[in-house]
Amino acid sequence: MRVFKTRVFNRWARRESLADEELCKAVAEMQKGLVDAQLGGGVYKKRVARAGEGKRGGYRVILATNFRERWFFMFGFAKNERDNVDEEELKMLKQLAAALLGMKDLGIEEARKRGELVEIDCGKQEIA
Repeated sequence: MRVFKTRVFNRWARRESLADEELCKAVAEMQKGLVDAQLGGGVYKKRVARAGEGKRGGYRVILATNFRERWFFMFGFAKNERDNVDEEELKMLKQLAAALLGMKDLGIEEARKRGELVEIDCGKQEIA
């Protein structure tokens, strides 16, 4: 299993002090069926805890996945900033998801080298 952050998501997560461990935990929960919303086109919404506050007052992250070998964190926001993504944002996120999920290994490695994708080391987390 490989987990990635887009450059934009990585910048946002750093600014919010959202640790990679929380993102890995979100992926592990999703592998067990704990998905907050399926938005279509391989796009999912997941709640992630804010340090010291829990999930209720935390973040919402939007990611692309095929629930197999690749997970891409694309967008995030604090729950107190907004409730959801709008229709235009969702359309763009679905297009990005299709591009990310359709990438071959070589394309992913090139995107990593250019800094467009950042890989997260989640260890050997798999569905139990």
